[in-house]
Amino acid sequence: MNASDVNEVRIAPDGSAVVMAVSAPDWQQKRFNEDLWLWSRKDGKLLPLTHSGHDSAPEFSPDGKYIAFLSDRPMSPDEDKSDDKDDDKSDTSRVWLIPVNGGEAFPLYREKLDAHTFAWSADGTSVIFSTTQPLSKDAEDAKKAEWKDVIRWREQERGDVLIGLPVAGAIRASIQSPAANQEAKAADDKPALPADAQVLAHSALEIAEIAPSPTGDQIAFETGPISHRLENPGDSEMFVVPAHPSAQGVDARQVTHNLGLESHLTWSKDGKRIYFAVHAGSGSIEGAYQDVQGRLYVIDAATGAFTRLGGDFAGSWDDFTITSDGKILACGLTGTEVQLYGVDGAKYEVIGSVPGTYAKVVAARKGQGLIFTHSTINSPTQVYFADGTAGVGAAKAITAFNPLFAERAQVEWATYKWTSKDGTPVEGVLIYPPGKKGAKNLRMLTLIHGGPEDADGNHFGADWYDWATLAAAKGWLVFRPNYRGSTGYGDKFMLEIAPHLVSVPGVDILSGVDALVKDGIADPNKLAIGGYSYGGYMTNWLITQTTRFKAAVTGAGAVEHAANWGNDDLTWDDAWYLGGTPWEKPEIYQSEAALFQINKVTTPTHIVGGNADVRVSYLEQVLLERALQKLNVAHTLLVFPGENHPLDKNPWHGYIKVREELKWLDKYVPE
Repeated sequence: MNASDVNEVRIAPDGSAVVMAVSAPDWQQKRFNEDLWLWSRKDGKLLPLTHSGHDSAPEFSPDGKYIAFLSDRPMSPDEDKSDDKDDDKSDTSRVWLIPVNGGEAFPLYREKLDAHTFAWSADGTSVIFSTTQPLSKDAEDAKKAEWKDVIRWREQERGDVLIGLPVAGAIRASIQSPAANQEAKAADDKPALPADAQVLAHSALEIAEIAPSPTGDQIAFETGPISHRLENPGDSEMFVVPAHPSAQGVDARQVTHNLGLESHLTWSKDGKRIYFAVHAGSGSIEGAYQDVQGRLYVIDAATGAFTRLGGDFAGSWDDFTITSDGKILACGLTGTEVQLYGVDGAKYEVIGSVPGTYAKVVAARKGQGLIFTHSTINSPTQVYFADGTAGVGAAKAITAFNPLFAERAQVEWATYKWTSKDGTPVEGVLIYPPGKKGAKNLRMLTLIHGGPEDADGNHFGADWYDWATLAAAKGWLVFRPNYRGSTGYGDKFMLEIAPHLVSVPGVDILSGVDALVKDGIADPNKLAIGGYSYGGYMTNWLITQTTRFKAAVTGAGAVEHAANWGNDDLTWDDAWYLGGTPWEKPEIYQSEAALFQINKVTTPTHIVGGNADVRVSYLEQVLLERALQKLNVAHTLLVFPGENHPLDKNPWHGYIKVREELKWLDKYVPE
């Protein structure tokens, strides 16, 4: 629970340095800190770059002299303090700059403008960022006077503005008096924009990603819903605008028209094409919406004609990068392993094949520098540096986070394959207690991954969500099934989950449990089950299908689909999985819901959820608790105040979650 996580990594344009955003729990302050670390290739040292605990999304300037990042740190000790806010936190997330060769961080601007995303201009003279279309002080005051604290659902939403802001003024201000870094005030009748800001585009939607072309003449950006609710995949599209418009507010030209969610926009060196990914479970740009495995594409920025890349790959593509000589490198999942590949047209070849999970691959724009992360079940995630693709095999770790895990008894693991009832081959992972690999009749916890577009495999996990190795260290054989709907096993395997969202995967999971009992590996009298998010959905469903589990731990999982369709921020995705809306497919919504079979449950069940969850309303957990109370089934419910789906506000919540889950399992399934 005390592990540090590498959230983002970036390499300097010439490969001379690496910056990374690293998060870790701050138990005393009851929050997670995220700070930037800098590694220098020259001396091989890794040192902390920032210390505010609120810094993320670092990006090197094109000349490598500055790093821009997002932060909600205050600009002055008195900014935005109140009794209900952290003293070291502002309510505005701005773009900040820090010199690579030493010096203090300083804000790019002083106005109260929340930056949604940003990017450096091609020449490095400006930073381009998106923010909600600002109101003038007069307009803001009038709104407050009329509506007080009333939320006008949808009506009050405003789209984004794309702003280009020269960095020279911020650099000058950084060496002046501290008063220069106080919050700026705009005229009462004008929006609070920096005086030297240039409006590059307006969007009716949020601008979620920005990619200036290397030739400096165009800017691509990806939109998304203002509410962050997936109600229409068409809200997520790619646009292009001139980098130097002749007039402010030039209409952006829409490049894509599809039902997929594009991301990771990356221009070709000649500024004519844009590479992008559609991650697993993010729809498809080829025809009707469907949740297939991750795919890679390149699109002509002028015509919108696109080509699929790496189409011969049977698995799921994820992170990718373009090297300085135009080669495509991508992380690809097949089964339980994520390897590093070179992609050429529809074909691919292995570049990095060390067992485990490669991720976050980024190539330097000049030269041969290349970075990526790698982990295994027993090896914490570290950042690696390689001298180009030829040097991947000899890449050296430049971080050494979480050394304590190397000092502890290591769990053992193996893949496990079985056949589901309809003859479909299925695979999963078995994680054994230390020294128990090959033992028989072990008490077993079936721990189900979320998604469902995900897969459990050879990667490190040490947190409230991925606690399988901790459970193994506590004497459990942990079974992690990659049921139908999981990635890494082909599109057909992934698509067979729809419209039977829980019943088909449920058969896969129970077939795996049966096989493990038949093989003598699992003790049929000491079986438990659990999961979070979609893993919670499945846990809720499976305890209505069998009484074999002596205990269950479930979190953030729905027990019905109609209300959850309305509450879920992935409401379009929910409807696709179930074949339509609740009024179009009422029979599926009922037959695939645990609630309508809840009277079959006898399994003692521990329930958790955050009361600010927008993915799965915590009222779904309240509904489950009420049903189990009515049925006199042993249960408990823990509610984590202020937590959204990821439980990333207070580390103590995740700690208490897992502590109590382990207690519950031990109570009902003792060794």
